[in-house]
Amino acid sequence: MNTSPIHLMLLVLLLAVVALFCTLVGAAAGLLARLDGATYASALLRGALAFAGSATLCLALLTFVLTVL
Repeated sequence: MNTSPIHLMLLVLLLAVVALFCTLVGAAAGLLARLDGATYASALLRGALAFAGSATLCLALLTFVLTVL
């Protein structure tokens, strides 16, 4: 399989966008949990769970798109 550098650069950029998006989702979930009255540990766990869920969903979607293309 011979992959062009443009495809590799696009993949790296998409992975960076996915990482940034998932970090923002996790931080927002943790902040909302903390504002709702959760303890710091519980808010951190909720944020981590939201990060993991969004990362799984985004990477599955990215894998599907790259397989189709």
